[in-house]
Amino acid sequence: MKTKRIVITGGPGSGKTALINYLEKEGYAVMHEISRNVILEAQKEGIEQLFLENPILFSEKLLEGRLKQFHEGKDSGSAILFYDRGMPDVTAYMNFVNSPYPENFSKTCLDNRYDEIFVLPPWEAIYEQDNERYESFGQAEKIFNFLKNGYENYGYKAHEVPVGTIEERVDFILKNIGF
Repeated sequence: MKTKRIVITGGPGSGKTALINYLEKEGYAVMHEISRNVILEAQKEGIEQLFLENPILFSEKLLEGRLKQFHEGKDSGSAILFYDRGMPDVTAYMNFVNSPYPENFSKTCLDNRYDEIFVLPPWEAIYEQDNERYESFGQAEKIFNFLKNGYENYGYKAHEVPVGTIEERVDFILKNIGF
């Protein structure tokens, strides 16, 4: 059985993590976001904001971790596997901060393909800043556009998930992947 790989992405404050956690609670296989782990690991080493201080190193760590998740997904045994962000998120964020990145970043994104992409728009009513989420709501809106365009530049159709309850959002996603 070939696993259908589904990316759920969005800028900060879009409800993405809550949606992923809900899908997992409902019995779907998920791969969780790894950026907070990379951030916390860097903070233990005395680097407060690795993405801001060394965006290439941060992005390399993310891309490496997401590629590992992608390969681990081959053995998931599930009909559907949801990813909390995908590899193209890395280049989209680099484009957002107008930072050049090595050519292998794009090659990795092109060579390892997901089946469907769902992008959640920022949602001001639920938006909160914290130690790992330093972007303003205005920046979250810009990041959303970079993410959506980033995936489309790799040849994906990025489905925009309407704001609504978690159940409504899950229903939208499942209908659009044929389940």
